[in-house]
Amino acid sequence: MKGTPIDLNSDIGESFGAWRMGDDEGVLAHVTSANIACGFHAGDPDTMRRTVELAVRHDVAIGAHVSLPDLQGFGRREMKITANEAYALTLYQTGALAAFVRAAGRRLRHVKPHGALYNMAARDAALADAIAAAMRDFDTALVLVGLAGSELTRAGERAGLAVAHEAFADRRYEADGSLTPRREADAVIEDVDAAVAQALAIATRGEVTVREEGTIRLRADTICVHGDRSGAGAFAARLRAALAAAGISVTAVDGTKSST
Repeated sequence: MKGTPIDLNSDIGESFGAWRMGDDEGVLAHVTSANIACGFHAGDPDTMRRTVELAVRHDVAIGAHVSLPDLQGFGRREMKITANEAYALTLYQTGALAAFVRAAGRRLRHVKPHGALYNMAARDAALADAIAAAMRDFDTALVLVGLAGSELTRAGERAGLAVAHEAFADRRYEADGSLTPRREADAVIEDVDAAVAQALAIATRGEVTVREEGTIRLRADTICVHGDRSGAGAFAARLRAALAAAGISVTAVDGTKSST
């Protein structure tokens, strides 16, 4: 199979108690990396354990999806936090999920911030450096997953970590490479054909159409499939098939495959 390999990742494990969110099993059948919620924006200890076991059964790479402490807002509301707080919450959540992963006989592969923390760290070098430092201090083999070309990926490189530059199949982009804020009506690409087309453009041509007009260059090692979107499992299957048809192999990112 020709073409540069790419990872497909998904944010999963976002149920909480009796409340269920997402099609985790359906998505895991088609992705290569799983970002599992660690109890701050979603998830709870039992959900974390069960989701790790599900990811192991599907043989996907497991990562910690760390967040601001915001269950009610699903981690999508910005908070004013210090770099020290960002370090501590990253280390705390990473360690918690790593315990479940170790108990399941695997090793934690990566860390990806969630929601508002992800976007804040993409802009704020101090927060990004704190997240990268927490990862480095926990395990230097961890891969930092962050918005392509952002302060977050640059922080990972400064910390000596392997870095995976991430792009999104179903999110619109601004001209500066940032994601269109979710408060905008068209921030999420609901149409499956359009989302698949965007992912293929990123994977095959290294470019993405921006909301204003035109395209920008966007190199990506991994593409996110949101586990909470409607029909997430079917969408993941469709995207995986489209990548295969385009000659793009799909494989989990590790320290030897990530961009520098």
